[in-house]
Amino acid sequence: MVGAIETMRDVTDRRVAENELRRAHDNLGHLVEQRTAQLAEMNEQLQEDIRQRHVAEAELRRSNLELTALNQRLSHAQQQLVQADKLASIGQLAAGVAHEINNPIGYIFSNFTTLQGYFEQLLAMLDEYARAEADMADAGALRAMREQIDLDFLRGDIPALMAESREGIVRVRHIVQDLKDFSRAEGNQDWVWANLHQGIDSTLNIVGNEVKYRADVVKEYGDIPDIQCLPVQINQVVMNLVVNAAHALRAGRGRITVATGRAGIDRVWIEIADTGCGIPADVLPRIFDPFFTTKEVGKGTGLGLSLSYGIVQRHGGHIDVVSTPGEGSRFRVVLPVHQHAPAQESAP
Repeated sequence: MVGAIETMRDVTDRRVAENELRRAHDNLGHLVEQRTAQLAEMNEQLQEDIRQRHVAEAELRRSNLELTALNQRLSHAQQQLVQADKLASIGQLAAGVAHEINNPIGYIFSNFTTLQGYFEQLLAMLDEYARAEADMADAGALRAMREQIDLDFLRGDIPALMAESREGIVRVRHIVQDLKDFSRAEGNQDWVWANLHQGIDSTLNIVGNEVKYRADVVKEYGDIPDIQCLPVQINQVVMNLVVNAAHALRAGRGRITVATGRAGIDRVWIEIADTGCGIPADVLPRIFDPFFTTKEVGKGTGLGLSLSYGIVQRHGGHIDVVSTPGEGSRFRVVLPVHQHAPAQESAP
């Protein structure tokens, strides 16, 4: 070796700077991780807030729908109560009118019976006069009067007129009695054992004017027991179904069949069938909705079937409907024979 040259440099400052730079880089990475974690946490919190807001909005919408439905049910219930109150008022008025009509009809019927007896006595007296007429010296005046008034015709026609009038009075008495049985305003609204056939007959007599020009009513009664019910309300159901059946007969004269029967041991049914226009399939699910009607404006309230459905439900029964457009409809009301205590307590 000839010689050597050694160069020395102080790198302390560079090392210090590198260490500071490395430390700053580590601090920056830690800060970035910390901020990233904070952002992720804040993002999760935001997502949770959004989810809770969606849940709250869904709950609010559900509550709003329930409130709207409840409001509609309350409105429908109020309308039904108003309608029921009107029907009760009409029933009370009908019972009062029937009572007022029944009084004069009673004494007219009694007087008519007495008059018929008197007339028979007069006829017997006329027979005696006729027999004595032959022995009288001057019977020409009597004979002329007898021919003038046509006594023989009167003797045959007056009994026929009296018999026809008596029949009319009897029919009026039956109508008045049916009106009282239908309304039963003098009775209470307790659950009683009732004969459905008597109620149906009374109801058919009441709505006879609505039906007789449209259809022939056919009764097909089965052997059914008395049932525990509110007779006025069951009569209302029958009336609504029969009137609807009559209104469905739009073309020509039709037929309405009213039938009864047993459904097992503890249930009975009432069926009203018509040969009318029927109910379209798209309309059938809505026929029991309050205020829904297919009739022209001003000719239907849309409450008849709704009220009937509610009455049958309160009695623990149900209504089945079968309809074919162009052929007719059949409504079957199924009712229990016995009412349980809860059903009685919930009845209006």
